Amino acid sequence: MTAPEAKPITELLQAWGQGDDAARDRLVSLVYSELRRRASAKLKGERHGHTLQPTALVHEVYVRLVDQKGMQWQNRAQFFAVAAGMMRRILVDHVRGKRAGKRGGGAVLVTFDEGATPDRRPLDLGALDEALQALAALDPRQGQIVELRYFGGLSIEETAEVLGISPATVKREWTAARAWLHRELSR
Repeated sequence: MTAPEAKPITELLQAWGQGDDAARDRLVSLVYSELRRRASAKLKGERHGHTLQPTALVHEVYVRLVDQKGMQWQNRAQFFAVAAGMMRRILVDHVRGKRAGKRGGGAVLVTFDEGATPDRRPLDLGALDEALQALAALDPRQGQIVELRYFGGLSIEETAEVLGISPATVKREWTAARAWLHRELSR
């Protein structure tokens, strides 16, 4: 999304945060395609025959966003950060639900982007979530960076904006976090 498009989004977020439901509805029309693109990118790495579709994921994110009463939205980057966290929780809940129904046989497999796995083989989203929780316990900022970049699809610059750190720091922490997760997931 370009900088000119970010301004109306920020204005609509702030109006929605002040209780303007019409602003929320206008916001959805502006961000829907971006959320769907990010959801699609997240789901394309799943094993063949997965049951959660990008549209369903975006709709579930929307339902959860609407429940965010009194949220003080700051800007577009913060919005997509919140959406990233929601996508992660929805995907992990989906995995857990499938596992509960199939005794572990329904694990959702995804690929970890940007070459974190040398052969790009699929990995279990549940295992990734567990490893990410362990990483966040050791280094909360690295955990946030992975959530924003991997689940939210935020760029280095967007992640830096959300966290209030430099893009160089995000790149360095992202590299370290991916290496740590790769080691943990390879065990």
